[in-house]
Amino acid sequence: MKVIICEDDLEQRQFLQNVIRRYSSFHLPSIEIALCASTPEEVISYIENHSAECYILDIELNSSINGLELARIIRKQDPLATIIFVTTFANKLKLTFKYKVAALDFIIKTSNQQLLANNIIEALTTAYQHYLTLGHNSSTKVLQIKVGENIKNIRYEDIYYFETSSIPHKIRVHSKNGIYEFYGKLKDLEKLDPRFCRSHNSYLINIDYLHEYDVKNKILIMENGHECLVSYRHAKNIVKHLV
Repeated sequence: MKVIICEDDLEQRQFLQNVIRRYSSFHLPSIEIALCASTPEEVISYIENHSAECYILDIELNSSINGLELARIIRKQDPLATIIFVTTFANKLKLTFKYKVAALDFIIKTSNQQLLANNIIEALTTAYQHYLTLGHNSSTKVLQIKVGENIKNIRYEDIYYFETSSIPHKIRVHSKNGIYEFYGKLKDLEKLDPRFCRSHNSYLINIDYLHEYDVKNKILIMENGHECLVSYRHAKNIVKHLV
Protein backbone atom coordinates (compact mmCIF):
# COMPACT_ATOMS: atom_id res chain seq x y z
CA MET A 1 0.00 0.00 0.00
CA LYS A 2 1.54 3.27 -1.13
CA VAL A 3 1.14 6.22 1.22
CA ILE A 4 1.40 9.92 0.37
CA ILE A 5 1.98 12.49 3.12
CA CYS A 6 1.25 16.19 2.63
CA GLU A 7 2.28 18.36 5.58
CA ASP A 8 3.78 21.85 5.30
CA ASP A 9 5.46 21.83 8.73
CA LEU A 10 8.90 20.17 8.46
CA GLU A 11 8.96 18.82 12.01
CA GLN A 12 5.46 17.35 11.71
CA ARG A 13 6.26 15.93 8.29
CA GLN A 14 9.35 14.16 9.60
CA PHE A 15 7.40 12.88 12.59
CA LEU A 16 4.70 11.34 10.36
CA GLN A 17 7.34 9.85 8.11
CA ASN A 18 9.25 8.27 11.01
CA VAL A 19 6.12 6.84 12.64
CA ILE A 20 4.97 5.20 9.41
CA ARG A 21 8.40 3.85 8.48
CA ARG A 22 9.00 2.33 11.91
CA TYR A 23 5.58 0.73 12.02
CA SER A 24 5.76 -0.67 8.48
CA SER A 25 9.28 -2.04 9.05
CA PHE A 26 8.22 -4.13 12.04
CA HIS A 27 4.54 -4.86 11.36
CA LEU A 28 3.32 -4.15 7.83
CA PRO A 29 6.12 -4.29 5.23
CA SER A 30 3.52 -3.91 2.45
CA ILE A 31 3.16 -0.24 3.44
CA GLU A 32 5.58 2.17 1.77
CA ILE A 33 5.81 5.95 1.59
CA ALA A 34 5.58 6.94 -2.07
CA LEU A 35 5.82 10.70 -1.49
CA CYS A 36 6.38 13.01 1.46
CA ALA A 37 5.33 16.46 0.24
CA SER A 38 5.30 19.93 1.76
CA THR A 39 2.85 21.41 -0.76
CA PRO A 40 -0.39 20.21 -2.39
CA GLU A 41 1.06 21.07 -5.78
CA GLU A 42 3.67 18.32 -5.32
CA VAL A 43 0.92 15.78 -4.66
CA ILE A 44 -1.17 16.91 -7.64
CA SER A 45 1.87 16.67 -9.91
CA TYR A 46 2.75 13.22 -8.59
CA ILE A 47 -0.71 11.68 -9.04
CA GLU A 48 -0.90 12.82 -12.64
CA ASN A 49 1.37 9.90 -13.56
CA HIS A 50 1.42 7.73 -10.43
CA SER A 51 -1.05 6.33 -7.96
CA ALA A 52 -1.24 5.71 -4.22
CA GLU A 53 -3.78 4.05 -1.97
CA CYS A 54 -3.60 6.13 1.22
CA TYR A 55 -3.20 9.88 1.71
CA ILE A 56 -2.35 11.55 5.03
CA LEU A 57 -3.14 15.25 4.67
CA ASP A 58 -2.77 18.27 6.86
CA ILE A 59 -5.74 20.61 6.38
CA GLU A 60 -3.89 23.93 6.74
CA LEU A 61 -1.14 23.78 4.11
CA ASN A 62 -0.09 27.43 3.81
CA SER A 63 -1.09 27.33 0.16
CA SER A 64 -3.90 28.48 -2.12
CA ILE A 65 -5.08 24.86 -1.95
CA ASN A 66 -5.90 23.49 1.49
CA GLY A 67 -5.98 19.84 2.51
CA LEU A 68 -9.72 19.55 2.00
CA GLU A 69 -9.52 20.88 -1.54
CA LEU A 70 -6.60 18.57 -2.22
CA ALA A 71 -8.64 15.64 -0.92
CA ARG A 72 -11.45 16.52 -3.31
CA ILE A 73 -8.99 16.47 -6.24
CA ILE A 74 -7.66 13.10 -5.08
CA ARG A 75 -11.15 11.68 -4.61
CA LYS A 76 -12.18 12.77 -8.11
CA GLN A 77 -9.22 10.90 -9.57
CA ASP A 78 -9.39 7.87 -7.29
CA PRO A 79 -12.72 7.09 -5.58
CA LEU A 80 -11.13 4.10 -3.77
CA ALA A 81 -8.28 5.99 -2.10
CA THR A 82 -8.18 6.22 1.69
CA ILE A 83 -7.86 9.75 3.08
CA ILE A 84 -6.74 10.56 6.62
CA PHE A 85 -6.72 14.17 7.84
CA VAL A 86 -4.29 15.44 10.47
CA THR A 87 -4.87 18.93 11.88
CA THR A 88 -4.36 21.19 14.86
CA PHE A 89 -7.91 22.54 14.63
CA ALA A 90 -10.70 20.27 15.90
CA ASN A 91 -13.35 22.63 14.51
CA LYS A 92 -12.26 21.73 10.97
CA LEU A 93 -13.93 18.33 11.30
CA LYS A 94 -17.32 19.57 10.10
CA LEU A 95 -15.73 20.89 6.91
CA THR A 96 -14.88 17.34 5.80
CA PHE A 97 -18.62 16.72 5.38
CA LYS A 98 -19.03 19.91 3.38
CA TYR A 99 -16.32 18.84 0.95
CA LYS A 100 -17.80 15.30 0.72
CA VAL A 101 -14.44 13.52 0.59
CA ALA A 102 -15.41 10.53 2.79
CA ALA A 103 -12.31 10.59 4.98
CA LEU A 104 -11.38 7.47 6.93
CA ASP A 105 -10.19 9.39 9.99
CA PHE A 106 -9.64 12.85 11.41
CA ILE A 107 -6.63 13.03 13.74
CA ILE A 108 -6.07 16.01 16.02
CA LYS A 109 -2.43 17.00 16.46
CA THR A 110 -1.40 16.92 20.10
CA SER A 111 1.77 17.66 22.07
CA ASN A 112 1.56 14.07 23.35
CA GLN A 113 3.62 12.45 20.61
CA GLN A 114 2.98 8.90 21.76
CA LEU A 115 -0.78 9.46 21.60
CA LEU A 116 -0.46 11.04 18.16
CA ALA A 117 1.70 8.16 16.95
CA ASN A 118 -0.84 5.63 18.25
CA ASN A 119 -3.69 7.41 16.48
CA ILE A 120 -1.75 7.46 13.20
CA ILE A 121 -0.92 3.76 13.51
CA GLU A 122 -4.52 2.89 14.27
CA ALA A 123 -5.77 4.82 11.22
CA LEU A 124 -3.04 3.32 9.04
CA THR A 125 -3.93 -0.21 10.14
CA THR A 126 -7.58 0.40 9.26
CA ALA A 127 -6.54 1.81 5.88
CA TYR A 128 -4.48 -1.32 5.23
CA GLN A 129 -7.43 -3.58 6.05
CA HIS A 130 -9.47 -1.61 3.53
CA TYR A 131 -6.62 -2.04 1.04
CA LEU A 132 -6.73 -5.81 1.46
CA THR A 133 -10.49 -6.01 0.86
CA LEU A 134 -10.20 -4.24 -2.51
CA GLY A 135 -8.56 -7.29 -4.06
CA HIS A 136 -11.52 -9.48 -3.08
CA ASN A 137 -14.18 -7.27 -4.67
CA SER A 138 -14.58 -7.74 -8.42
CA SER A 139 -16.30 -4.37 -8.82
CA THR A 140 -13.14 -2.49 -7.77
CA LYS A 141 -11.20 -3.71 -10.84
CA VAL A 142 -8.07 -4.37 -8.77
CA LEU A 143 -5.62 -7.26 -9.11
CA GLN A 144 -4.18 -8.34 -5.77
CA ILE A 145 -0.89 -10.24 -5.88
CA LYS A 146 1.72 -11.42 -3.42
CA VAL A 147 5.24 -10.22 -4.16
CA GLY A 148 7.59 -11.91 -1.72
CA GLU A 149 6.01 -11.25 1.68
CA ASN A 150 4.17 -8.13 0.49
CA ILE A 151 0.60 -7.75 -0.75
CA LYS A 152 0.22 -5.42 -3.72
CA ASN A 153 -2.92 -4.10 -5.39
CA ILE A 154 -2.68 -3.10 -9.05
CA ARG A 155 -5.59 -1.40 -10.78
CA TYR A 156 -6.57 -2.97 -14.09
CA GLU A 157 -6.22 0.43 -15.75
CA ASP A 158 -2.56 0.55 -14.67
CA ILE A 159 -1.63 -2.77 -16.28
CA TYR A 160 0.05 -2.80 -19.71
CA TYR A 161 0.42 -6.56 -20.09
CA PHE A 162 1.27 -9.89 -18.49
CA GLU A 163 3.89 -12.37 -19.65
CA THR A 164 5.15 -15.72 -18.42
CA SER A 165 8.32 -15.55 -16.35
CA SER A 166 11.48 -17.62 -16.82
CA ILE A 167 10.69 -19.00 -13.36
CA PRO A 168 8.18 -21.87 -13.64
CA HIS A 169 4.57 -21.08 -12.65
CA LYS A 170 5.33 -17.36 -12.30
CA ILE A 171 3.79 -14.43 -14.16
CA ARG A 172 5.37 -11.04 -14.76
CA VAL A 173 3.02 -8.05 -14.79
CA HIS A 174 4.11 -4.80 -16.44
CA SER A 175 2.29 -1.84 -14.90
CA LYS A 176 2.56 1.94 -14.74
CA ASN A 177 4.08 1.66 -11.26
CA GLY A 178 6.57 -1.10 -11.93
CA ILE A 179 7.18 -4.71 -12.96
CA TYR A 180 6.30 -7.49 -10.51
CA GLU A 181 6.44 -11.27 -10.50
CA PHE A 182 3.94 -13.52 -8.79
CA TYR A 183 2.62 -17.06 -8.95
CA GLY A 184 -0.33 -17.46 -11.30
CA LYS A 185 -1.65 -18.58 -14.68
CA LEU A 186 -2.40 -16.47 -17.74
CA LYS A 187 -5.59 -18.43 -18.41
CA ASP A 188 -6.95 -17.33 -15.02
CA LEU A 189 -5.94 -13.70 -15.55
CA GLU A 190 -7.60 -13.73 -18.96
CA LYS A 191 -10.98 -14.09 -17.23
CA LEU A 192 -10.53 -10.97 -15.07
CA ASP A 193 -11.79 -8.38 -17.52
CA PRO A 194 -12.67 -8.03 -21.26
CA ARG A 195 -9.80 -5.57 -21.71
CA PHE A 196 -7.27 -8.39 -21.19
CA CYS A 197 -6.65 -10.14 -24.50
CA ARG A 198 -4.48 -13.19 -25.18
CA SER A 199 -2.00 -12.58 -28.01
CA HIS A 200 0.32 -15.54 -27.46
CA ASN A 201 0.76 -18.49 -25.12
CA SER A 202 3.19 -16.31 -23.19
CA TYR A 203 1.42 -12.93 -23.42
CA LEU A 204 -1.81 -11.37 -22.19
CA ILE A 205 -2.17 -7.71 -23.11
CA ASN A 206 -4.39 -4.85 -21.99
CA ILE A 207 -5.98 -3.98 -25.33
CA ASP A 208 -6.47 -0.38 -24.14
CA TYR A 209 -2.69 0.13 -24.25
CA LEU A 210 -2.02 -1.39 -27.66
CA HIS A 211 -0.22 1.28 -29.68
CA GLU A 212 0.56 -0.57 -32.91
CA TYR A 213 0.13 -4.00 -34.48
CA ASP A 214 2.95 -5.05 -36.80
CA VAL A 215 1.05 -7.72 -38.73
CA LYS A 216 4.01 -8.76 -40.90
CA ASN A 217 6.32 -9.49 -37.97
CA LYS A 218 3.54 -10.58 -35.59
CA ILE A 219 4.52 -8.03 -32.94
CA LEU A 220 2.41 -5.77 -30.75
CA ILE A 221 3.91 -2.48 -29.64
CA MET A 222 2.43 -1.30 -26.37
CA GLU A 223 2.00 2.27 -25.10
CA ASN A 224 5.04 1.86 -22.83
CA GLY A 225 7.21 0.95 -25.86
CA HIS A 226 7.48 -2.76 -25.02
CA GLU A 227 6.91 -5.42 -27.66
CA CYS A 228 4.67 -8.46 -27.21
CA LEU A 229 4.48 -11.48 -29.49
CA VAL A 230 1.44 -12.56 -31.48
CA SER A 231 0.94 -16.22 -32.37
CA TYR A 232 -0.97 -17.40 -35.44
CA ARG A 233 -3.53 -19.00 -33.13
CA HIS A 234 -4.32 -15.74 -31.32
CA ALA A 235 -3.94 -13.28 -34.23
CA LYS A 236 -7.66 -13.36 -35.04
CA ASN A 237 -8.42 -12.53 -31.42
CA ILE A 238 -6.30 -9.38 -31.65
CA VAL A 239 -7.92 -8.28 -34.90
CA LYS A 240 -11.38 -8.85 -33.44
CA HIS A 241 -10.58 -6.45 -30.58
CA LEU A 242 -9.24 -3.83 -32.97
CA VAL A 243 -12.33 -3.74 -35.18
